[in-house]
Amino acid sequence: MNYKIINTGSDGNATIIENTILIDCGVSFKKLKDYYKDIKLVLLTHIHQDHFNKITIKRLAQERPTLRFGCCHWLVQDLIDCGVRKSNIDVFEIGYKYNYEVFKVQPIKLYHDKPQCGYRVFINDYKVIYATDTYTLEGIKAKDYDYYFIEANYEDEYELHSRAYNNYYESRVKRTHLSKKQATEWLLENMGLNSVYEFMHEHKNRERKEVENEEI
Repeated sequence: MNYKIINTGSDGNATIIENTILIDCGVSFKKLKDYYKDIKLVLLTHIHQDHFNKITIKRLAQERPTLRFGCCHWLVQDLIDCGVRKSNIDVFEIGYKYNYEVFKVQPIKLYHDKPQCGYRVFINDYKVIYATDTYTLEGIKAKDYDYYFIEANYEDEYELHSRAYNNYYESRVKRTHLSKKQATEWLLENMGLNSVYEFMHEHKNRERKEVENEEI
């Protein structure tokens, strides 16, 4: 399967699958300029700027007036406010599978500090799961999928504690993000012999003043 991780992390998230589906749109339009004309569907997860760049979404809606945007109910008004036509928004319910003829998508419930979802994508006989910005994957199964895009924000609690600049930051990360240890354990329970995985949203060391002001 062809995929391109444009960017992942608290400085912006965007992944393109089979040149057709964009999951998350938290990067500048410039980073999408080589890909946006082929995209058929933009899947959005939650409102944080590193996943929902309002300027880029507005530009996509202007440049591609027939482009479809898929999301759960909590992002509908935000998309409309960005200039996306209501008729171009597909509103999903968690757990339902939506058929776009050449591919299918299914939102899954995730747990963050804002209403949030991940996605299962079924395209060209490939099974894909995308889950970032969640503190747990408990109850989610994805046995023998072909591709896994799974959050691994910090190594483990010891590593997080060693770099946390205050107790609030440390506790917030644990309440909102998955560790690499947790992700690995989940992957080992689900992956098949030929499965491919990507660790997503890994912490990037930044200056303290930047981290203090960012949306994690």
